[in-house]
Parts: sequence; C-alpha cells; structure tokens
Amino acid sequence: MKTILPIVQKANGDEQPIATSPFRRRITRRVNVGSIPVGGNAPISVQTMTKTKTSDIDATVAQIKRCEEAGVDIVRVTVNDKEAAEAMHEIVRQSTVPIVADIHFNHVFALEAIKANVAKVRINPGNIGKIDRIHQVLGAAMEKNIPIRIGVNSGSLEEDILDKHGYPTPEALYESAMRHAEICENFGLSNVIISVKSTDVRLMIEAYRLIAERTDYPLHLGVTEAGTTKVGTIKSAVGIGTLLAEGIGDTIRVSLTDQPEKEVEVGKDILRSLGLASRNVELIACPTCGRLEVDLFGIMEQLENALGHVKKPVKVAVLGCVVNGPGEASEADIGVAAGNGVAILYRKGEIIRRVKEEDIVQAVIDEVMNFNPDEGNKKIEISV
Repeated sequence: MKTILPIVQKANGDEQPIATSPFRRRITRRVNVGSIPVGGNAPISVQTMTKTKTSDIDATVAQIKRCEEAGVDIVRVTVNDKEAAEAMHEIVRQSTVPIVADIHFNHVFALEAIKANVAKVRINPGNIGKIDRIHQVLGAAMEKNIPIRIGVNSGSLEEDILDKHGYPTPEALYESAMRHAEICENFGLSNVIISVKSTDVRLMIEAYRLIAERTDYPLHLGVTEAGTTKVGTIKSAVGIGTLLAEGIGDTIRVSLTDQPEKEVEVGKDILRSLGLASRNVELIACPTCGRLEVDLFGIMEQLENALGHVKKPVKVAVLGCVVNGPGEASEADIGVAAGNGVAILYRKGEIIRRVKEEDIVQAVIDEVMNFNPDEGNKKIEISV
C-alpha cells in the first residue's frame, strides 16, 4: 500500500506537523459538493439522508425541501434499485440543495446517478465490487468533475481486512479507506472525501484521528446507526463533538431513527454548542430552578419554533431569574433577564427597554430580525 504522509504546514520556512488542538481546524484539501465547499477551512456543512422510497419522486423531493427549510447543506439519497436510479434525474432537477447518490453493491446505479448530475457519489468499499467496476464509476465522475466519498462502515469491512485484524479496529477502518483512496489517486481522481463510521463511538473517534493524522482528505463525520432520537443524539454529540473540538471534521451527518429534519436540527445544535455554526440563531436559556418567575419553558418553545431555522449569526440568551440573568443576558447579542412577570431586554450588552412577560417572545423576534451583527453598540439611557 502506498504511504500517505502526514499533513504539514510551513512555519518559518520549515515544514512542521500540524497539531489538532481544540478549535484549530485541521488543514485539508477542498472538495466542492455542488455549490457547497467541503474542507479547506470552509464552514462545516450539515448533511442528512432522505428516508422515503427514492422512486417516489414527489415524497422524496418534499422531504428534501423540508430539510432545506431546516437548514441542511447537502442531502444524500439512496440509489438502491433501477427505479431509484431513474428517479434521480428528476430529483436532482427539482432540488435546490446538492444531492449525493448513496451507492451499495451495484455500480450501474452509480453510473446512472452520475448521468443525472448528482453533486457527489458515495461508495462503500466493502460492497461495491471489483476494481474494474470502481474504475468505471471514477471515470464517469471525473468527466463531470463529481467528487467521491469513500464511506467505510465497521459493519461492512472487506473480508481480507477483517481476517487480518480479527474484528473492526481503527487501523482496519483506516486501511479500508486508504486502499480505496489509493485506487482513486492512482486513477487520477483527487476529489475525495472520507468517512470511517461505526456504531461504537470510541472506535469511530480513533479511526477518524488516524485519518486526520496521516492524510489531508476532508472528513465526513458520523456515528452510523446511532439509534433513536435520544440515544442517537447523545452518541452523535459525543463522537462528532469530540472530533470537532479537536479541529477534525469538515461535514457532518447525525444518524437518527427519526425524520431527516430532526437530524439536521441536532447537527446544527452540535455545531452551535462549539461555536461553529455562526450562520444561525443560537438560543441559550437557563436550566431553571425554584427562583424561576416566568414561563420560560413556553417562551423557549415559541422562540425555537420561530427562530430555529433563521440563518443569521445572532446569540440570544433568555434567563428566568434576577441572580444570573442580568449578567448572562448582557453577554449575548440579544438578552432577556426576566423576573416576576417583567423582563429587561438587552442588545449587545446595553439595556433597551422593559417588556411584560407576555411580550417577551415577540420582542425577541423583532430584535433578531432587525439585528445587524456588524453594527456597533449604541447605549440607550432609560429608567428601569
């Protein structure tokens, strides 16, 4: 196997290994998935996968549009039979977000998806078949400048790799990914994104670390088959969040036994928790305690419904008591410190006005919609 050297950067004229310290992004090549750049210090994108029968074009497109409303960047669609492959032409035509063809077992479906002008093709090394079939897919993709994602799963590793390692290990996932990355590179295709997913969070983390240390490929992060919404959210937040905090990862997909829109929401929440999703409204609220004097649960539910999908880099903090409220609310772009049926509204640390409890939601919505992130602080003198 060809050795792929660690990524390096130049410091004072000398090449030095790149460390993956928290929030210092790993340097990678950039791969364009349609209009969405992945890697090369581009914003971390959020993906999901449709859960309809692909051959049902209307249902699939409708689901893609709901995901777009939720803020998705890229949507993957399974191409698992002849009808699905034929449907991809119309699905791609109707979609305004980049569509990725998910391919298993049959390379012919990949060729049809490429004809449909998908933005990327995902192939699973463990089940795509002989190398000549892979070459056919790579050749067709290169003609249209379509990138490839090498999607390795611990549950479908090649038999010889499993025989060698005994069971799925980080090195086994790395070896599978590098085997097929080398096939792509030797064929002349360098527009490659890699994923090494597992249901085991620790295994997934270590496998991605190996790829990150030894290559400059952009990485698609995910915990595969993460489970129901509660369990899957926790596993994904731990696995994806750990790697992102180390500067590893360029695009993410949260796998849940739930609607794809929910996957998008959780994915964006993971990014927001690490300060990596500045394109969206970030809602912060106190955990509540016996000091709570307003209906914070109801207020936050209304704000989430109204602002959860607004693409604007605004941090909103709503606090429900007078102990920590004023200080924490004043640290946000827009803040509310509430107590005893009334609240103080802050903008960039300065008091704006008092509002009644029943007016808090609308007051915050109005502030978000009118908020200019680039505008300097304007102190307003009022009596409180």
